[in-house]
Amino acid sequence: MKKAFPVIIALLLILQVGCAHQIRYSEEEIKTFPPDIQDHIRKGEVKLGMTSQMVRYAWGPPETVRILEPYEGKPREEWIYSTLGVYGTKILVFLDGKLIYYSR
Repeated sequence: MKKAFPVIIALLLILQVGCAHQIRYSEEEIKTFPPDIQDHIRKGEVKLGMTSQMVRYAWGPPETVRILEPYEGKPREEWIYSTLGVYGTKILVFLDGKLIYYSR
């Protein structure tokens, strides 16, 4: 057991470093966004009404993008993130470039 302890500690450190928040933007890139949106991006959070660019800054690029049938002539996209670690798979839907739905 004494030999296994350092190995367990090393694995836990590797997992923690691998899950560390990565910056996907610069402060210069988000400075024109409203303050609450900037805060969400910094925290790695998304909220309804964000643009696709804001979501990319918060979460990075999606794993999959599907173009959906337009709604009332406006383009729709579905973004799938399945690499969010403990958060599992998330599905986001954009209408005309704005986030209108995301699975929690």
